[in-house]
Amino acid sequence: MIGLIDCNDFYVSCERVFRPDLEGVPVGVLSNNDGCVIARSAEIKALGVAMGAPAFQLQGMVRSHGLVLLSSNYELYGDMASRVQAVLEELAPTVEPYSIDEMFVRFEGFSSPALDAHCRRLRKRVRQYTGIPVSVGVAPTRTLAKLASRAAKQAPGDAGVCVLAAAGPETRGLLQRTALDGIWGVGRRLVERLHLMGIRTAWDLRNQDPRRIRRRFSVVLERTVLELQGVPAIEMNDVAESRQRIMTSRSFGRLTEDPGELREAIREHAQRGAEKLREQHSLCRAVLVFLKTNPHRQDLPQSSPSLIVELDRPTDDSRDILHAARLGLQRIQRDGHRYMKAGVMLLDLVDAHRQQLSLLDTPQRDADRQRSERLMATLDTLNRTMGRGTVKFGMPSPDAAWHLRCANRTNRWTTRWEELPRVRLR
Repeated sequence: MIGLIDCNDFYVSCERVFRPDLEGVPVGVLSNNDGCVIARSAEIKALGVAMGAPAFQLQGMVRSHGLVLLSSNYELYGDMASRVQAVLEELAPTVEPYSIDEMFVRFEGFSSPALDAHCRRLRKRVRQYTGIPVSVGVAPTRTLAKLASRAAKQAPGDAGVCVLAAAGPETRGLLQRTALDGIWGVGRRLVERLHLMGIRTAWDLRNQDPRRIRRRFSVVLERTVLELQGVPAIEMNDVAESRQRIMTSRSFGRLTEDPGELREAIREHAQRGAEKLREQHSLCRAVLVFLKTNPHRQDLPQSSPSLIVELDRPTDDSRDILHAARLGLQRIQRDGHRYMKAGVMLLDLVDAHRQQLSLLDTPQRDADRQRSERLMATLDTLNRTMGRGTVKFGMPSPDAAWHLRCANRTNRWTTRWEELPRVRLR
């Protein structure tokens, strides 16, 4: 059996762990630069606030309904997700993270009553150890587990657990109540085409011939049909696949034309991209640098330049990538333009363990290569054990324009010593 552990209202729940005064209060978490709502508590949903609602439109509700809007605190959310995963790994043999707030787990060897009891114990343990409420959906396949998790979240009271068999009255009833757009991986365009065939619910889709669905649509939808029938057909291999390109970018907190601030932004993005590159054991052959002005400010000069800088050889060395990014920025920046976004993309990635030099690549002495590998490994180890950004190339200015606007961010309670709560004795 496969379980899906879904953290309820995850961003808001993370905030409430350290801010118990927010319990029962309508809370929304905002996107980068405090733009719009990306996470909502049950209380704010009850007030009719939609996902994606612009923050400036909610200021009246802040005063009239006590609405609390918080800046996103991704460092806290990421660390809390790691803590949830650590608890799950104590109670399940295999844990497969699917997103920051969802994780698949495998349960083997349980009878049905014992499995239900184990899931309730797991749910209680996560809440006790991390403070995060979760819903647990269990079924023979991942697609059914996703539906079971949603049913568990909607269950009345404090149940929070739903275990589905491949076939049975509960499974049938749930599939009959589930519209096509509620099925994992079924998008709007597929829904429209399936409606033309008279297929309107998950139960209708389950009863289709998988081979016919494959001929009419794709092997992906065929697997979905099999999964709805209780036959495992979807694996998580794609999650572990290396990315073919790595993009690191972000909008600025305010417009800037300052060359120093633009260099800092590009430097931060380039070295973060290099870290991601090493995490997936890849090398890159080229670096793309881009800038973007605000298209909504037609009173200002507009420009969205980009440039690809080819590297002498495939590399994951932050110093080489930073040098290429700096050269690219120098060539595309224009005086008199105020930019709202900058980014770096690493291109033409190759496996670090299977690289083949082309005739155009500049050879590198083995001693230099080994020295580079040791230096980058040391850098990554320090940042992994002591916290991201402990060792970096260049120090960013604290008030630079490229920093995100996050006026209402709470403390990063679990990862920053200087932001720990302080107790004073009188």
